[in-house]
Amino acid sequence: MRKHPVIFGLLLLVMVGTVTFLLIYGVALLRGTEEPFSRKGKVGVVMIRGLISDSMEVTDLLERYEKDDHIGVVVIRIDSPGGGVVPSQEIYDKVRELKRHKKVVISMGSVAASGGYYIACAADRIIANPGTITGSIGVIIQFSQFEKLLDKIGLKPTVIKGGKYKDVGSPAREMTADERALIQGVVDDIYDQFLEAVSTGRNISKEVVKEIADGKIYTGRQAMRLGLVDELGNMEHSIRIAAKLAGIEGKPHVIYPERKRKSLLRYLTKEIISVISEDLKSSNTGINYLYRGGEAS
Repeated sequence: MRKHPVIFGLLLLVMVGTVTFLLIYGVALLRGTEEPFSRKGKVGVVMIRGLISDSMEVTDLLERYEKDDHIGVVVIRIDSPGGGVVPSQEIYDKVRELKRHKKVVISMGSVAASGGYYIACAADRIIANPGTITGSIGVIIQFSQFEKLLDKIGLKPTVIKGGKYKDVGSPAREMTADERALIQGVVDDIYDQFLEAVSTGRNISKEVVKEIADGKIYTGRQAMRLGLVDELGNMEHSIRIAAKLAGIEGKPHVIYPERKRKSLLRYLTKEIISVISEDLKSSNTGINYLYRGGEAS
């Protein structure tokens, strides 16, 4: 009797699928990883490094982890002095959104200050190394003033504007008292937003937060005493704690973000551009949640 081609094709498809399943399962067992088809058995890792000038890459990765049913908890490794107010707030908001669905743990590296700490406040738990530099809760905006230099070289800029405050912060002249009050009001409001984020995230009254939110930096150990950090430990410890929070038994399967391969020329070009752009963005007129080496911001 002649075999029916449709039935034969279906049987062949089932056999191929079964063999593929067994191969994947066997390789996973040999590697000692979590069972490959289990739900919520993995730890997703996000890296935030350097000056925070854009949020898209981090928020996109957090979005992917949120939708991945195999990832039960997320660890965010922060090694950053902070950066722009808006990108810091956008990442903070995304972490809060993710936290409604999955546990989020922060692991602090060498520096997790200002905007880096702002983001950390959105998580379920913050873990720092004893020597981590953190804190620097505050806001900074800087303006350069070149009026005297322009006078010396004989340059006199002309400004035509519509609106009294349209050229606030112009480097060509001194800032007036009214303009200074205007800028101070903006800075004070952004600073208040930082206080609210710390107060909400750390469950500390706003009045208490304000006493320690004067731009000072703290070690991880000092921060824990102040209630800014939950416990001390390295990245491996943070992953273990995250797995425990998510109810993952045994050694967790850790998912790290993919590293894009780049040519040497492209890498060097990007590094040079990055250094220049960071220097430009961390000075002049940008409003930042930022800690800079020897000064708290």
